Amino acid sequence: MAGKFEMLMRGIGITFNNVNLLKQAFTHASYRNEHRGEAMQDNERLEFLGDAVLELLISEYLYKRYPQLPEGELTRMRAAIVCEPSLVRFATKLSFDKYVRLGRGEELSGGRKRPALLADVFEAFMGALYLDQGLESVKEFLDTHILPDIDNVHVLLADYKTMLQELVQRDGIGPLSYRILEERGPAHHREFVAQVMIDGKPYGEGIGRSKKEAEQRAAQATITMLTQKENPTS
Repeated sequence: MAGKFEMLMRGIGITFNNVNLLKQAFTHASYRNEHRGEAMQDNERLEFLGDAVLELLISEYLYKRYPQLPEGELTRMRAAIVCEPSLVRFATKLSFDKYVRLGRGEELSGGRKRPALLADVFEAFMGALYLDQGLESVKEFLDTHILPDIDNVHVLLADYKTMLQELVQRDGIGPLSYRILEERGPAHHREFVAQVMIDGKPYGEGIGRSKKEAEQRAAQATITMLTQKENPTS
């Protein structure tokens, strides 16, 4: 088992001072219950701590990275980053699923791929790393393994189209669609310009490195336009 966690540490480029903390982060309650004769803890308390550490550091990152955005927008972006699907994506990217210690029943029922379990493991790892090496080490880990994905905006823009759809349905202002206005630049540096259409009328535009990203940015711009119409003095 020790060799397994040595492989994990090599893979992420971090050496834990207390390897037992690392093992605890990957120990599901079902495994602990089947090994009651051994002195071990499961990862639930580390998950509690890691959730707080992650929210703090992501909040700090967004605050500094986007100085022009209001509190509400920062809150939505943080929620998109620390939500379960994003945490599962991070855990899967780092192959954390290979190292989780599960009880036999949990293993047989497919627990190793269960989204909630993987999200918990990622948060527990954050808590373990914080206890072992402090906040700066967690920040360095995020800088190396997580923030590049965030800067690619796939996580940050994950829910703008859904938000716009809900807004349009709530207000009953007509059918919603997207159109690509322009494709420009060489193949290795392609840019797309998208526009939102509501009830046949043009609304916000957005630019992105993919059609999906451009549409998300167009949705974001449209949400801003509609919100300003609702609150013209704000």
